Amino acid sequence: MEENIKKTIDTWLNSSIDEADKTALKALVDSGNETELTDCFYKELEFGTGGLRGVMGLGSNRMNKYTVGSATQGLANYINAQFPNEEASIAIAHDSRNNSDVFAQIVADICSANGIKVYLFEALRPTPELSFAIRSLGCKSGIVVTASHNPKEYNGYKVYWEDGAQIIAPHDTKIIEEVRKITSFDQINFDANPALIEKTGKDIDEKYLTEMLKLSLSPEAIKNQSDLSIVFSPIHGTGITLVPQALERFGFTNVTIIEEQATPDGNFPTVVYPNPEEKEALTLALAKAKEIDAELVLATDPDADRVGIAIRTETGDFELLNGNQTGALLIYYLCLKWKANNKLDGKQYVVKTVVTTELIKDIATHFGVECFDTLTGFKHIAGLIKDLEGKKTFIGGGEESYGYLIGDFVRDKDAIASCAMIAEMAAWAKDNGKSLGDLLEEVYSQFGMYLEDLVSLTKKGKSGAEEIQEMMHQFRTNTPSTLAGSEIEWLIDYQNSTSTNLLTSQKEKIDFPSSNVLQFITKDGSKISMRPSGTEPKIKFYMSVRSDSDSDRSFEDEKLVLRAKTDKIKEELGLL
Repeated sequence: MEENIKKTIDTWLNSSIDEADKTALKALVDSGNETELTDCFYKELEFGTGGLRGVMGLGSNRMNKYTVGSATQGLANYINAQFPNEEASIAIAHDSRNNSDVFAQIVADICSANGIKVYLFEALRPTPELSFAIRSLGCKSGIVVTASHNPKEYNGYKVYWEDGAQIIAPHDTKIIEEVRKITSFDQINFDANPALIEKTGKDIDEKYLTEMLKLSLSPEAIKNQSDLSIVFSPIHGTGITLVPQALERFGFTNVTIIEEQATPDGNFPTVVYPNPEEKEALTLALAKAKEIDAELVLATDPDADRVGIAIRTETGDFELLNGNQTGALLIYYLCLKWKANNKLDGKQYVVKTVVTTELIKDIATHFGVECFDTLTGFKHIAGLIKDLEGKKTFIGGGEESYGYLIGDFVRDKDAIASCAMIAEMAAWAKDNGKSLGDLLEEVYSQFGMYLEDLVSLTKKGKSGAEEIQEMMHQFRTNTPSTLAGSEIEWLIDYQNSTSTNLLTSQKEKIDFPSSNVLQFITKDGSKISMRPSGTEPKIKFYMSVRSDSDSDRSFEDEKLVLRAKTDKIKEELGLL
């Protein structure tokens, strides 16, 4: 075992951690499991630009009382330094994961011990409601304890600032600096001040639902189609607290909840991964939808900031839409209705991330709506909303990973409002004699068919992290010249903010913050993006290919052609 790892273990054993934890750590050391000890202690669990996320357990690289405490003490120090002459407050929420409520209480205790007023949700609540609560309560910061859609052994927390968005520059790096100053657990003040901790819940629920209802664009269509058959699953998470209420407020009366997945449970007993991006997670919902002949399936992840959907096809089967398709449909519907309602005046905009389908930009351009690109992560979308506040009007936005935002009263991706708007979109389509499948084909007919694919490679532990970095290095230094028979025209490297035309050697600077993201753009319009995940031990490859709108092939034949193309790209990149 490396000497620095042994030293870190000794430091923990000789620190002020609880005696029970010392005993457990000694047992782990005595077991001689060097692989486990290395993963637990080879580095500090990084307080990244959004907060913490990691496997739960003892160790410097694990989510536990001490790593959570160190991060929170650093944050509390930063809050007090930023607002020295006023009573600062913070909102704290948590999801259904194991220990989320425990970590939320620890965070509340530390913040209150440092003189910060705490609004602590009385029970689990969705991440978007935490974002809303920060602005509604006038807080300076916020924390939601969640590991989003990660496997059950993970937990984490996201940190927000007073605008309701996850922290960005300059606060992110300055908070990290404060966290790094916590070099001993003795610096953490765990002694809560109960007088500064106030429970909240139903009052914020009501305020959120009232604002959300203002988003509705087709109340008459919902009235006509109020019995639209919807199946909903919260996948054992926080969606159960607000999605049924949101659908009811919008006017939907025929919602079937998957009872086996309705109870919050951090063990996620009915799924392998609590992630609506995974077809397996929707197995129960799809079976129920087929049984009752439903028209729409909705499923949210544990902290209810992502939503997956399935739509009924002409054959009675159900088709799962990917995040790009749902995002494109939402933007199409929003722009269409804003135009029909005479709400477009040239000052509206939508936002997507650089790895999300270009179809969204095509749709926005058609309606005279500006489309902005940001780096992956909703904090960048929220940052843009803040910058444009009072200048332009945000319609909606999203990213391919099933996260969408409609309106700006929340400043993070919001599966609650998205579920309501997707249901409204389905009702509007039905009221106009269409299905959501018909609407998607209508979009493809007008703008050309896009097909996206995602490959995620999991590389765990220290060796995995090194392998991911080596893969990125190789793609940067040994860029292929062609993919699927088309020359790579542009190499866009967001790490050094440079776009290079590989055919002419022309270089351009791009106005984006530095991020470890690489993109290949081919002459025929294919876009291939790659990036290490910021929240999981994975490297992700995003592929987007397209055909022209004047193609004479049927939609099914076009899909086959485009699917063969993405398969070829995966093969040439060594991903098969």
